[in-house]
Amino acid sequence: MNHPSLPSLLAVFAHPDDESLLAGGVLAQHHAAGARTAVVTATWAPDSRRAPELADALAVLGAGSPRLLGYNDARNLEAAPGQPRLVDAPLNEAIGRLVAHIRDFRPDIVVTHDAVGQLTGHPDHVRTHQITLLAAEAAGLPHLHLEAGPPWQPAALYAATHPESGVGLLRPLLEGAGKEVLAVPDSYVTTSVNVAPWTAAKWRAILAHRGEIARERPLPGILARLPEADRAQIIQTEHFTRLTPGPTKGDPTRLAA
Repeated sequence: MNHPSLPSLLAVFAHPDDESLLAGGVLAQHHAAGARTAVVTATWAPDSRRAPELADALAVLGAGSPRLLGYNDARNLEAAPGQPRLVDAPLNEAIGRLVAHIRDFRPDIVVTHDAVGQLTGHPDHVRTHQITLLAAEAAGLPHLHLEAGPPWQPAALYAATHPESGVGLLRPLLEGAGKEVLAVPDSYVTTSVNVAPWTAAKWRAILAHRGEIARERPLPGILARLPEADRAQIIQTEHFTRLTPGPTKGDPTRLAA
């Protein structure tokens, strides 16, 4: 995800605002460099109160229109009334919905949550990680999800994450709000991106999630109450772990033939 290469990027996250908090800088960076970008959000319905805020955030980041899978939030059933929670949805159905977006957008890179659920371990974050890993592979196989369009294999999959050494000010802030902090070992991180040139756009995108800014416990609201210097320190670096979808050749640790 570094210059001078400008791969197309599809971000897949659980809730509106995850895209801005976790990969807003990288999305803004890629858009500014002329790359195609888009965001799939696993929960909340197109007619929900958070959908217009998501649309505003994506407009700031240059990531097109919202792509919503439409599932209910595990902890907030107003997200998509009458729809199953993401964590309860049939796995193959959820994979198929995401495969359709991957095949439609045809990204070089897919970015999603990490396996521990992004610091707080939210069950929707964990489930989105699991679904995205399976969908990134399934999208490249022509005999799976025939209804979702011609196959497309992303070249790389990245998990947005937080290393122990990079949590910094976030730890006391989240713990002060009664949240768990699940950072990963530093060795788990393969890519750290300095997004300082794009933090203004990233912050505007976070601010677009007005309902979360107005609340005390969600991270956007916590960030909004911080001094500007502290907030900049928190949001100016984004960390990722590269995962490889599809077959990989030439692995020295491969099983003997």
